[in-house]
Amino acid sequence: MNSSTLLARNARKYPKTEAIISPQGNYTYAELNEQVNQLAYALTAEGIGLRDRVCLYMPNTPEFVISYFAVQRIGAIVVPVNAKFALDEVQFVINHSGAKCLIAHAMIFPVIEEITQVDVKIKTGEQIGDWRSMEALMKNAPSAEIKCTLKEDDLSTILYTSGTTGDPKGVLFSYRNILTVAQMIAVELEVKPESRLLLMMPLTHSAPLHLFLMAGMVVGSTHVLTPTFTPDLFLKTVSESKPTHFFGAPVAYLLTAGHPDIDKYDLSSMKWWVYGGAPLSAEQVDLVSKAFQTDRLTCVYGLTEAGPSGSILHAEEHGEKTGSIGKRAPLHTELRIVDENGNDVAVGEVGEIVLSGEGNMVGYYKNDELTKATFFGEWLRTGDLARRDEDGYLWIVDRKKDVIISGGVNIYPKEIEDAIVKFSGIREAAVIGVPHPEWGETVTAFFAAADPIHAEELKLFLSKYLTKFKIPREFEQVEMLPRNASGKILKTALKNKVVQQ
Repeated sequence: MNSSTLLARNARKYPKTEAIISPQGNYTYAELNEQVNQLAYALTAEGIGLRDRVCLYMPNTPEFVISYFAVQRIGAIVVPVNAKFALDEVQFVINHSGAKCLIAHAMIFPVIEEITQVDVKIKTGEQIGDWRSMEALMKNAPSAEIKCTLKEDDLSTILYTSGTTGDPKGVLFSYRNILTVAQMIAVELEVKPESRLLLMMPLTHSAPLHLFLMAGMVVGSTHVLTPTFTPDLFLKTVSESKPTHFFGAPVAYLLTAGHPDIDKYDLSSMKWWVYGGAPLSAEQVDLVSKAFQTDRLTCVYGLTEAGPSGSILHAEEHGEKTGSIGKRAPLHTELRIVDENGNDVAVGEVGEIVLSGEGNMVGYYKNDELTKATFFGEWLRTGDLARRDEDGYLWIVDRKKDVIISGGVNIYPKEIEDAIVKFSGIREAAVIGVPHPEWGETVTAFFAAADPIHAEELKLFLSKYLTKFKIPREFEQVEMLPRNASGKILKTALKNKVVQQ
């Protein structure tokens, strides 16, 4: 079994079911499969074959889905590239992956028009220079079925993480890895043939791609695609397309919750409002629940290297457990919290989350040393520090690399950030450790808010929630926090800013 086989099977079982609904056009499963065959023949004619790497530089469009399955149908390895990457970042991925082909979408083509060091260059729309037209290549290609014979342990995909430090890392997956986590989501979130999955988060990221696009392919669901996200487009798409499932980062929910006309949209079709990438605080869940008029918020925790998979907090488990990431690993996954020696820690103690399951990556592409350091036995080190409460629920304390050590005491930035965002008007916060000659590090906080907030006022507020040594010595208000292409806060950039000052 492989991903391409799923699509071909759905084309036989559900030929007239809508596979894709998008502003760029709709496709039934039969039509989508025909397009995939045509592009697969075209790629073969261009000399692309078994295990060749093919980069996709596209937003969430039908062409992305067509290209994704066409590359896999001929046994090549697909390399989705973040659609927000700049020219140098795309060039890095091409060079590191050794890609033979790049397929780009006209919407974002100007960013990479001058790309070099790739044999075959294809774009949607008209041919420009040595960039071949995807549509022209497909027009002259046959649509007869190509049978993909790859097995579950064959290599499928390389996803490049947008690291907050250093260059992106290539995470290599087999078909088994991807099908494992896709089946997990289908079971845990009740994805069925009649489901409609809204895909607004980038398909170049593991959760939208492996969990939701592929879960829909496992069962034959309909996928609603948009090439970008805005609160306006989000509300309009839900109201008009009637999806049943949506996955988004917390910021997508928080931005939309503040939309002045949210009450005018019909959001009643949605059965599963899923968030991940970071927990929502109790205050934020209350805000979103009231704005969206729902009690169906579900939290998923995981990381790219695990498929992603990790843990799940269902809607009915919110309430006093809001902010946790659940108390169990989902289908096909095991989870432990361990100390530096790999031993399980006691209830209430902080340790690192480690994961086991067939969703775990094959390894980091071209980096055996880092792969070896990330695994011990079958367990994947996540770098996330957490504790388990007496009811078994897991609470993320912080990233292992972000822990601040001041005067020999561990300080967890996330605890401070959670307290800061309780202050009325503050949208988000980031806490970092700044070098100090006596204490080792001191605590500095950055926060984003619409109206000016005085540091002394904030310190007084935080004294209700934090002991004195955890309260930041310095505060800086900013319009917004710096983020990478995946939306993760760049704490390194904040530290550099402080050092330069």
